[in-house]
Amino acid sequence: MIRHTVAFTLIHPAGSTEETGFMDEARALTVIPGVTRFEILKQVSPKCDFAYGISMEFANQAELDAYASHPLHTAFVEKCWIPNVSDFQEIDYTEL
Repeated sequence: MIRHTVAFTLIHPAGSTEETGFMDEARALTVIPGVTRFEILKQVSPKCDFAYGISMEFANQAELDAYASHPLHTAFVEKCWIPNVSDFQEIDYTEL
């Protein structure tokens, strides 16, 4: 199992229509084959500068690779991610 995570901050204020639209677009990624346990998260710790997180799981590296190159994911990155995210950190985890 691989848990694909990204912590990020949007250029838009919390509660804005742009924030809502971005999150709706992100949720659409769940239709990509291999995506399981998809979550959109809101940061609550004062120790972290990122405002949000997205987490999802894949059975193996091949499924994660297929997700990364899937047309819906690449379109999301170009159309939504790049123009709306001001900063991010991506981390992929696997169990020890």
